[in-house]
Amino acid sequence: MMRRLSLLFCIGLAGLSQAAPEKAAGTLFDPVASVVMSPRCVNCHQAETPRQKDFGVIHAQQVVRGKDGHGSAVLHCAACHQSSNTAQGKVPGAPNWHLAPLSMRWEGLDKTAVCQQMRDPARNGNRKTGGQVIEHMKTDPLVLWAWNPGDKRSKPVMSHEEFLKVLETWADAGMPCPD
Repeated sequence: MMRRLSLLFCIGLAGLSQAAPEKAAGTLFDPVASVVMSPRCVNCHQAETPRQKDFGVIHAQQVVRGKDGHGSAVLHCAACHQSSNTAQGKVPGAPNWHLAPLSMRWEGLDKTAVCQQMRDPARNGNRKTGGQVIEHMKTDPLVLWAWNPGDKRSKPVMSHEEFLKVLETWADAGMPCPD
């Protein structure tokens, strides 16, 4: 009887040790979240109005999303935002400057909801694999702008190369989300 209890206890511990890595896998998104939930990303992943500065104030010129995320009919984003930072970096710019699609809105979401959205093709720009998410983060000019924002704007908490590594680690683990 004692041997059987010991065996059951060991099996129970083995089950716990197997469950622990799955639980810990959700923490793989934490460093990803530290970048994608920073002002450089969240300011453009908004529902209606883009945000500015590190504290997310509403865009100064009463800019709104417009039907396609490129501003209103009378004030398109490209009217001010050129293909690179201008005016000593005070006006940020990158090719095709615009808000993220509404399906990719992060405004008001916690890191679990952002994680779930990033791995959902219906809400991430139809990226079906971790590799496609990584490719977007590796090559999209608006993403890359975050590491060259100009005029005293903060940058993400890690280099782009470090970000790609933590993104790959998260993707290789199956893109687990925190609970």
